[in-house]
Amino acid sequence: MRVVVQRSLHSKVNVNGEVVGEIKSGVVLLVGFKVGDTEKEIDYMVKKVLNLRIFDDENGVMNKSLLDVGGDILSISQFTLYGNAKKGNRPSYVDAMPGSDAIRFYELFNEKLRDNGVKVEKGVFGADMKVEITNDGPITILLESEENHA
Repeated sequence: MRVVVQRSLHSKVNVNGEVVGEIKSGVVLLVGFKVGDTEKEIDYMVKKVLNLRIFDDENGVMNKSLLDVGGDILSISQFTLYGNAKKGNRPSYVDAMPGSDAIRFYELFNEKLRDNGVKVEKGVFGADMKVEITNDGPITILLESEENHA
């Protein structure tokens, strides 16, 4: 599982010209699943996203988490996070989890984030989305589950 975390001042996602998800201060998550991911990866990522200290404290040091600052989440499904372009110029997506499974994992991930009292807005799985992100900092962190838990 991969999640790109971007600290955001304001972000929204449009599908067919209609805003389907919007947040003020918080994080935008670009979320991808790979073949073989389990609920264990989801649990790890939920904990990591909620507790990642990327918000400034009173001294201007990134020492506070999303939970500490009461921030919101805009979650966007993105299978292209598992695009492999090492050979040729057209990325291969064979490592990406098939959509029928990935949608279940994506919904479970968002549900588990909400279970922690966080407002979670989201895009539409598999849709052509237009995402507007006002990246704060900019702060962008890449999280990968397979390297970080055992």
